Amino acid sequence: MTAVLDVACVQLNNRRDTADNIADAVAAIHRAAETADLVALPENADRIEPDLDRLRAGAEDEAEHSALAAYRAAAAETGKWLLIGSLGVRRPDDGAYVNRGYLIGPDRTLRATYDKIHMFDVDLASGESYRESDRCTPGDRAVVAATPWGGLGMSICYDLRFPHLYRTLARRGASLLAVPAAFTKRTGEAHWHVLLRARAIETGCFVIAPAQCGTHAEGRRTFGHSLIVDPWGTVLADGGEAPGIVTARLDLERVTAARRMIPSLGHDRPIS
Repeated sequence: MTAVLDVACVQLNNRRDTADNIADAVAAIHRAAETADLVALPENADRIEPDLDRLRAGAEDEAEHSALAAYRAAAAETGKWLLIGSLGVRRPDDGAYVNRGYLIGPDRTLRATYDKIHMFDVDLASGESYRESDRCTPGDRAVVAATPWGGLGMSICYDLRFPHLYRTLARRGASLLAVPAAFTKRTGEAHWHVLLRARAIETGCFVIAPAQCGTHAEGRRTFGHSLIVDPWGTVLADGGEAPGIVTARLDLERVTAARRMIPSLGHDRPIS
């Protein structure tokens, strides 16, 4: 296992047009790959479409997905690992729409996939209302992907609020946790930093959290602030509010050190 990882989070402001979004993301991947071994994109790395009818009408099967094909090509061109936070994918067997994340190897092969488990169904005090379960079918399987730097636990956005998922991933071998997101501006301002730091501290993992930012179709606003957090909860990089790239060098020995100092993963007790 390689002990040092240079990672980059690409922060995007995606729109309705998938082709334009892909072009922006692929250009950013090539820039990030100049220094990073692993490049991570946020949730909705193909498009952000609030309208349910338009979303379903534009859904693509995985085998023919334009964004997935472009990102697999980018992995091969750069020779780097890519984490595609998520794409909207239509399952060929039943036509269900899923929010699916991908880990792509430098040989363009799909090394792991993960379907978002927890659906963002909320009504905020500001009047914003979201019903992700109206558009997506939830997944039911936690995923730890093998990488040269150790296990990578995959998750997406609203999953962040369910700490038991991350303890499970850490216990099953994850030393890295991926939390690609399109967090709303309001909830991000209140909770994004503290939740990501908490998940790192609770598990003794590095957390890699690429995010969408800015204003999207129909006025939807996302928080940005792509974060890279170390196992002690220290923020190593923060992407701020604008599109761009943030990087950090991760020393995986710090996972062992953090877990040795606070071995809480082995201290759970049954509760009646």
